Amino acid sequence: MVSFGLVSSLFDFVTFAGLALLIKAAPATFQTARFVGSLLTELAIVLIVRTRSCFWRSKPSRLLSFLTVATAVLAIAIPYAPFAGYFGFVPCLGRS
Repeated sequence: MVSFGLVSSLFDFVTFAGLALLIKAAPATFQTARFVGSLLTELAIVLIVRTRSCFWRSKPSRLLSFLTVATAVLAIAIPYAPFAGYFGFVPCLGRS
């Protein structure tokens, strides 16, 4: 877990730096990209920590695969939903 924590912190730093310094994202765009990116990263972690063997050699169950893909699609779709404004999300990274 220590290694995952360090990798997660490094990923967060790179994400924040990229959004703030390279893209110069507006606050709403930053919040939206951070939410989607973080959720997709957590889904990847679920697939990695679910097994003791190498994650690329062990296939997840059909249910876990379906739920992971469905959650990823939902996470990407939320900023385009009519209620996205309630969370401060914007529909695309190109607009704020």
